[in-house]
Amino acid sequence: MFRSPRGTQDVLPEDSHYWRFVEEQARRHAVRCGYGEIRTPTMEETALFLRGVGEGTDIVDKEIYSFKDKGDNDLALRAEGTAPVMRAYLQHNLQQQPTPVRLFSLINAFRYDRPQAGRYREFHQFNCEAIGDTDPLVDAEIVLLLWDFLNGVGLQNLTVQLNSIGDNTCRPAYKQALLEYFSNHESELCDDCRRRLSTNPMRILDCKNPRCEPVISKAPRTIDYLSPECQEHFDRVQEYLTIREIPFQINPKLVRGLDYYTHTVFEVWPATVGAQSALGGGGRYDGLAEQIGGPATPGVGFATGLERVILNLKEQGVEPPKEPAVQVYFVVMDEEGRKQALRLATRLRADDVPSTIAPRGKSVRAQMRQANALGARYAAILGGDELQAQEITLRNLTQQEESRLPYDDAMALLTTASRKD
Repeated sequence: MFRSPRGTQDVLPEDSHYWRFVEEQARRHAVRCGYGEIRTPTMEETALFLRGVGEGTDIVDKEIYSFKDKGDNDLALRAEGTAPVMRAYLQHNLQQQPTPVRLFSLINAFRYDRPQAGRYREFHQFNCEAIGDTDPLVDAEIVLLLWDFLNGVGLQNLTVQLNSIGDNTCRPAYKQALLEYFSNHESELCDDCRRRLSTNPMRILDCKNPRCEPVISKAPRTIDYLSPECQEHFDRVQEYLTIREIPFQINPKLVRGLDYYTHTVFEVWPATVGAQSALGGGGRYDGLAEQIGGPATPGVGFATGLERVILNLKEQGVEPPKEPAVQVYFVVMDEEGRKQALRLATRLRADDVPSTIAPRGKSVRAQMRQANALGARYAAILGGDELQAQEITLRNLTQQEESRLPYDDAMALLTTASRKD
């Protein structure tokens, strides 16, 4: 028997209301902040991620799903959302629009990673990007959009972790300080971090291996190496978040896992913090456009994993509104009853009243059992007497009451009852 691939999941009807609720809230919060939806392909040229995300990162070195197609083209399944959006921004000349260009997307992405709670090899994200403006207010608004979304779905006890990793003017001195520090502690690092020492020592700060934690905790801090311009930018971001009374903490170890970040980086954490606990995060990526072959273009954005949001909703006992249950179940005796049930069910469905018709070959008793099993509110019975009189027997399965009404009166009652719910 076939099973879903490791690291993927089937979303069954009993959980689909979580997904629908979270996705609807994501769209609502993005649109009300002026963001337009963009949809990029599920696969891109592999080089887009090599150049954008950065060689030496775990995504590129270990996790990317890359392959050659029949035309011998090097392609990769989408590993993250920002580089494809920037590629689309450049390809379609979106820089001609008023800046910043605000874009959001709901995507699936793929990374060959070790599956664990809230982390899959195929996962889903809500991404927002604001491209074309260096104003620190745009950074703050991106943080606020993620914050408002997570609070809007009902999550509580959240905090913002905030840092600045500077830019190309101040980062070289910081990288050199890191290199010297970690070189003196190389024997205390895990194998991955020893490799990162020769490629990008800042990646060591993102390590989740407990072995490296004591060394990382005493490493030089990015905020101690910021240029005056970078410090002013960071101060402004903090000022704007303070105006909104957002609970943020300066976290000098926060660097995020992608190479395109500059200046502001942030994550939103729940009250229970673990190795994979961040609900979402992002930051500024002013060098990304140049890395993928475009002109210098500032940008800032975030991504939040829907699986992790839903996991935290369940842990906090937040129950979103469920999909409407079947309101009306048509119980029929023969083929003429099935035809009339189809006509009447079509009328109800046009008025958004969930309705279904009993399958062929079941007795009336079996049909009634199925109506109750589906949670139907009404059984609409169409027997020979009802068909001849052009009436329906309506049985309220909740209150165990029964009435017989003409078609039009029955349709009006069922539509009104459904809207009240």
